[in-house]
Amino acid sequence: MILVRNVFRLKYGKAREAVALWKEGLEFMQRAGRLTDARLLTDLTGPFYTLVLESTHESLGAMEREMSGESDSAEWREWYQRFVPLVDTGFREVFTIVGTGVSPTSATMGAQAREGERAAATG
Repeated sequence: MILVRNVFRLKYGKAREAVALWKEGLEFMQRAGRLTDARLLTDLTGPFYTLVLESTHESLGAMEREMSGESDSAEWREWYQRFVPLVDTGFREVFTIVGTGVSPTSATMGAQAREGERAAATG
């Protein structure tokens, strides 16, 4: 399983417009069976006006298949022409997912146990 992060650095003041446009784009991509597992992220810290499209795919081949038909669609080309003017720059990151979920560390489990003991003593 792989994780793909498309990171867009937007032009100043264009975040709201870009998010709305991506929500629209994700709807037609999902109807077409592309990017069925995707989410949008916006910055809380770091460079201002950052928008991330994050998606997961079974493999690099699956990612390539999903992306290959996008540029052929008239709907995609029209959408893309509206999105491009909102972006200064961007890049793509591709990761292999090697695990999911985080098991608690012994320090975390100890803190949870102490918290439970305090609650029992006061309750």
